[in-house]
Amino acid sequence: MAKPHFGFTDGMAVHLSRFDHLAAGNGIQRFNKSLAIGISKAVGSMYCAYVFCLISLMSLPAILTQAFSLTVFPHWMISASLIALIAWISSYFLQLVLLPILMVGGNIQGEAGDARAAKTFEDTEAIRAALTQLDAKVDALAKPQGN
Repeated sequence: MAKPHFGFTDGMAVHLSRFDHLAAGNGIQRFNKSLAIGISKAVGSMYCAYVFCLISLMSLPAILTQAFSLTVFPHWMISASLIALIAWISSYFLQLVLLPILMVGGNIQGEAGDARAAKTFEDTEAIRAALTQLDAKVDALAKPQGN
């Protein structure tokens, strides 16, 4: 593992980047986690939402043709093979493949966030303790001293 940018807290290394939380000892694990974070970041974008929307809209002409007996769409748009392909992509590939990848990416990002939050809490506690000591010193200086 890379040297922590912000030190350690509760046994957890606190890094500047979530990519630094990846295990350095095993190249395969590091690759898998890097890929999971990259895919999670890409799938969590609006561009990916637009692509998924287009994929889902590709089967709309076939549904409209079946529901309302419309004949305005070209044959290739309402073919069973296109509908089957869209169903496979959306039902099997996206759901069964992306779900575990997104969970791994979310877990890694959560670990990084937990470490940063714990470090922030520790720093806040240290600042609070320092301010308490400073208040005590100011109070001691403000008390009138007898002759």
